[in-house]
Amino acid sequence: MHTIASLRGKPSRLTFWRRRAVAALCVAAVPVALWIALADGSDGSRPSGATAASELSVRELVGERLIAGFPGTGVPAKLEDMVRTGELAGVILFSENLPSRVHARRLIRHLQRIKRPPGLRDPLLIMADQEGGLVKRLPGPPSASAEEMGRRGTRYSRRQGRKTAANLKDVGINVDLAPVLDVARAGSAIRAQHRSFGARPHRVIETAIPFATAMERRGVSATGKHFPGLGAAAEDTDVAVQRIGLSKSKLRRVDERPYEALVAHHGDLVMISTAIYTRFSSKPAAFSKAIAIGELRHRLGFAGVSISDALETTSARDFGGPARVGVATARAGTDLLLYTNYRSAADTGRALRQKLRSGRLDEPRFRESVDRVLGLRARFGAG
Repeated sequence: MHTIASLRGKPSRLTFWRRRAVAALCVAAVPVALWIALADGSDGSRPSGATAASELSVRELVGERLIAGFPGTGVPAKLEDMVRTGELAGVILFSENLPSRVHARRLIRHLQRIKRPPGLRDPLLIMADQEGGLVKRLPGPPSASAEEMGRRGTRYSRRQGRKTAANLKDVGINVDLAPVLDVARAGSAIRAQHRSFGARPHRVIETAIPFATAMERRGVSATGKHFPGLGAAAEDTDVAVQRIGLSKSKLRRVDERPYEALVAHHGDLVMISTAIYTRFSSKPAAFSKAIAIGELRHRLGFAGVSISDALETTSARDFGGPARVGVATARAGTDLLLYTNYRSAADTGRALRQKLRSGRLDEPRFRESVDRVLGLRARFGAG
């Protein structure tokens, strides 16, 4: 064995062998590092266990929970800024936004071309209520009301779904806030408006579900609404607070059955009602964890994106202002908060950011919602 003193006279030889040893170790380390990366399932682009939502800022996380509308035929500067900074997942369009097909294409193209932050480059969700009958935002299919489609049967409804998808895709709309899955009861607003496919669960299932699946097979996401069912509401929740006192067993046996069928067909979206279901909660359904999580996700097993009904309606406003309503909806587990006015969405965004930063919102569950929304956007292709 060499002593330290005996090695002092051999520096050049020692340096040479040190260099050889270090080089050998470096070469050996490369395959080991690769093996470790492959063994834990990582491709090096994202830490193991991380999701797309984990790479977003708080501002961007909150934005992926918000959908907003706007008045007129042009995109307001404030809404454009919200899109540019990642504060919106998408927009909802109404007839006043779409005076012609040419204008609709131009407007939506402009929205999709707004430069967005990294991680949010997939297409915005562009939504419209294209139910047919009294509720249509764009001329063209469906050329019948839900009631007529239900009466004419499965093949007709499926054909209408295909045509509706083509109609919407032609201008760039990628989400239809339809079909209505409410089972219409005598005296209900839904029945009076001819918006239900039928008065029995099986009729709704046989006709509304084919309409939805036909759209989705052609690249337009369908939205079953209004969970857990508005078929017993005497008035529209847009104009009056509605309290539905049906038992849990009846709601599950009748009103929720079309949603079970939608879940079985892997439907993309479900809209949660703002009516109050007194056997579940004293709050509107979209603000109720028992409904948004307990019924829709745990009982029915829905894995898609949930969205609230409009949060400025009379039924929702009775609970409080836009920010309070939005926080309650997000806390309950409803994924997307729908506002017809972008200023209300901006107010809600500020409140949600504050709650999230202060730890007063469940961050893991918040990120789960965002991941579902990001997954839906990704399916429409890179933006």
